[in-house]
Amino acid sequence: MSRDADVQKVAPELASFAAYLREIISARRAAPGDDLLSELIRQEEAGDALSEEELCSMVVLLLVAGHETTVHLIGNSMLTLWQHPQELARLQKDPALIDTALEELLRYESPVETANRRWAREAIELHGQTIARGDLVILVLTSANRDEARFPAADNLELDRTPNEHLAFGLGIHHCLGAPLARLEGRIALRALLRRFPELQPVSAPAELKWVRSYFLRGVTSLPVRF
Repeated sequence: MSRDADVQKVAPELASFAAYLREIISARRAAPGDDLLSELIRQEEAGDALSEEELCSMVVLLLVAGHETTVHLIGNSMLTLWQHPQELARLQKDPALIDTALEELLRYESPVETANRRWAREAIELHGQTIARGDLVILVLTSANRDEARFPAADNLELDRTPNEHLAFGLGIHHCLGAPLARLEGRIALRALLRRFPELQPVSAPAELKWVRSYFLRGVTSLPVRF
């Protein structure tokens, strides 16, 4: 069975999206434009250009890691602030609080729910649980960010919390490469929303919102507002 047939069998939507990307890649190869995909196609290193599969993977990475996560960061942050009106009022009164506020919002309602999957290289005992060699391990970042041993009053939103060593961007060699850009985008978006639309409010109650069905991303499918 071919790779495309494998994907079609497991995830028809993903297969359709891959086919869509290949059509765009083919069109950009024939007639490059002033866009990111055309630039990726033009890039070569020692005469070795990116293959179609590599280009598809790069586009998916940019969409998920570079777009969806930032969308959910902004949406989750606004939703959290609306649910904590006293903290929202503090931030509106003191915009200079934005840096620590963003870190706390990242900790409190991270747009990334889990880290990449890992497999144990050797058996290990962890908090009374035996993880056998080869076992799949999924690290829940949102749980770690509410760890009372690391964050006093972890379930409280405190926009001036310091220190705040959350794991919203991972840690160590797996730390998100786009973290500085995500922080910049978050600061700009939240500042602009709070300054330009101080009366902005959600249309629906939190319990009525639908969340993305994903073990990886955390965010609402839509967030209607009124102003």
